[in-house]
Amino acid sequence: MIQDDRPSIEPPLAPGERLLGRLDTDFDAAGRFAPGRLLLTDQRLLARGGPAGEWTAFELGDELRLRLSDHGGVGTLELHGPDARLGRWRYLMRRQDQAAEFAELARRQLAGIEQEAEEPQCAACGATVPYAGAPCPACEAEEPAQDTAPATWTLFRLWRFARPYRGSLALGFGLTLASTAATLVPPYLTMPLMDDVLIPFQNGQPIDTGLVGLYLGGLLVAALLAWGLGWARTYILALVSERIGADLRTAAYEHLLSLSVDFFGSKRTGDLIARIGSETDRINVFLSLHLLDFATDVLMIAMTAVILMSIDPSLALATLLPLPFIVWLIHMVRERLRTGFEKIDRVWAQVTSVLADTIPGVRVVKAFAQEAHESERFRVANQYNLRVNDRLNRTWSLFAPTVSLLTEIGLLVVWAFGIWQIAHDRISVGVLTAFLAYIGRFYTRLDTMSRIVSVTQKAAAGAKRIFDILDHVSSVPEPVDPKPLGRVDGRIELERVGFRYGNRQVLHDIDLRIEPGEMIGLVGHSGSGKSTLVNLILRFQDPVTGVIRLDGTDIRDLGVADYRRHIGLVLQESFLFFGTVAENIAYGRPGATRAEIVAAARAAHAHDFILRLPQGYDSLVGERGQSLSGGERQRIAIARALLIDPRILILDEATASVDTETEQEIQRALDNLVRGRTTIAIAHRLSTLRQADRLVVLDRGRIVEQGGHDDLLAARGAYFRLHEAQARLAEAQFGPTSVPAPVPGPGPEAGLATGSRGDAGSQQGRASS
Repeated sequence: MIQDDRPSIEPPLAPGERLLGRLDTDFDAAGRFAPGRLLLTDQRLLARGGPAGEWTAFELGDELRLRLSDHGGVGTLELHGPDARLGRWRYLMRRQDQAAEFAELARRQLAGIEQEAEEPQCAACGATVPYAGAPCPACEAEEPAQDTAPATWTLFRLWRFARPYRGSLALGFGLTLASTAATLVPPYLTMPLMDDVLIPFQNGQPIDTGLVGLYLGGLLVAALLAWGLGWARTYILALVSERIGADLRTAAYEHLLSLSVDFFGSKRTGDLIARIGSETDRINVFLSLHLLDFATDVLMIAMTAVILMSIDPSLALATLLPLPFIVWLIHMVRERLRTGFEKIDRVWAQVTSVLADTIPGVRVVKAFAQEAHESERFRVANQYNLRVNDRLNRTWSLFAPTVSLLTEIGLLVVWAFGIWQIAHDRISVGVLTAFLAYIGRFYTRLDTMSRIVSVTQKAAAGAKRIFDILDHVSSVPEPVDPKPLGRVDGRIELERVGFRYGNRQVLHDIDLRIEPGEMIGLVGHSGSGKSTLVNLILRFQDPVTGVIRLDGTDIRDLGVADYRRHIGLVLQESFLFFGTVAENIAYGRPGATRAEIVAAARAAHAHDFILRLPQGYDSLVGERGQSLSGGERQRIAIARALLIDPRILILDEATASVDTETEQEIQRALDNLVRGRTTIAIAHRLSTLRQADRLVVLDRGRIVEQGGHDDLLAARGAYFRLHEAQARLAEAQFGPTSVPAPVPGPGPEAGLATGSRGDAGSQQGRASS
């Protein structure tokens, strides 16, 4: 990860000059990494760069023009005057959206369109920030643009998951009502105990043991009844909440799997794991414990208030005196807690993302001796998490004692007013005793209910983050009425297909027809659009313009899973799941027999090395297949593709990262795999496409050439230049004997490799990878 080491130098703003936008840049004029910054004000464009971090100013005027472009993964922003280019700044493509927004702001300013004068605010705390997306001085964090705070009403959306259990919920509510009523019986019995037993006894009357036994029996029965009803209520609602949480997790995960690849490209793994894992657990705890407590508290307060009003209205009003102040305090604190807990969730996702980056890549960390660096990354993220929690705790630590203070003041008011009423013979000591018992419960529940504000806002923040997933609409939607896919021949047609990422056009008017059983090779420089074209055929994404057809049917009219079931995919870095070798081979066909799995492994030239493993086909491959070599993982991936017997096969650099001997094994396996199938192969190493029926050359998102190897060499165009570049590289590394003459030969492999795959031709291919 590249660290942003931009020096903290304040821009030289003139008095009254207003800052409108910012763009961070990553390269200097020579193309070396050198962090810089562009600032747009209502008067000038300010650029910072150079080793000293000096600022250059360009006065805005009608004659200035901004131009955005990109190539090879680097974006460029140019400022042009009437006669010459005044400046050029380069940035990584991850800043493309920021650059487009910055350029649009600048164009509006150059055109004299007045920008909105409303001061931007931090989404977390509401503090004024210099410009949209700027670091918040109060929060010390980059706030995402257009971020909205979650409302507590988000929790009501959970009803769709609770609806199947509404019968159990109704039973649980009835038990809650009954158990709450049972707990209110003992304070009521204190009145006759005081007035009819204890006070008469102090005045010299004998104690009526029968009456005492009746009252004490009533207290015992009420306690046992409250215990039994409380246990049944807690058990039933706990079962319901666990099932709601499980359904929520399942729904979120299933919807996550239905989303397009674009969604995952914009999210961090740790963040998604935290949402489906810890956020659903938080909601589950809220539903099973805190929501139950909240319902009990509300019922207790309401029923207690009714009983107090029935005993003595004036004393009841004195008891309720602190309630409006507590409600006002809850309302004031709730907003801070709500935004604060959502920010804590985002920060915690950053902490888990560091773990999700580091643990799978621990070999790279250790190979580059970056343990200290990764520890520092985690420490910084953890410290930031600590600071955010500390800020929220300052608010919460003041809120809870304040509520307790108000309830204590209310208790003092009841004591004072009750003593005054007893002194004037308006109530008895028993009534005051009952009142004190009731308000003890009343204020305790009021205090507890105020503390639930915290967990409610935590649950609301978690619910919003989960519903952010559930509300996300896939960019590759299922058709409303999918067409049935019968026998697949494998004819693929692309007609005027175009695609772009944001504002960056990646493919332009692609027209391509692939016949059933034909093998084509996609070649071109990095960033030419090969992988994007394959992603469109796989329907990981849909084209912005044009149409892709399978056997004459638009693939958007086919069920996504039904369509992909006929496609086999072998990647450069094959992903294996934690499990056995047999389970990984049978991933596309979980019901495959052991004989079919072994047959696929034999065809993939994987059977022999699998038998050498400790448990053979039942050996665990480890997480991501780390217990196997790269070539072994690749052959298992080929066996996995063979087992589903696809009509269409896509090979994405399937032999790019292995040695020569392993490449020979994989190539023999691929020969079995491609036979009789429509095959699309991507390769930078041109020698690996020697069996292709046709080569398609892409450059900057366009098909510039297509044809056989010999014809393309003779045309001396883009393919010829690619071939020559690889030949020169091989000659520089291995000497002129390993470089064939670039002239047409008898087959596709002529001029690409000489001799067997194990000699100089293989060396050339390895050098060009």
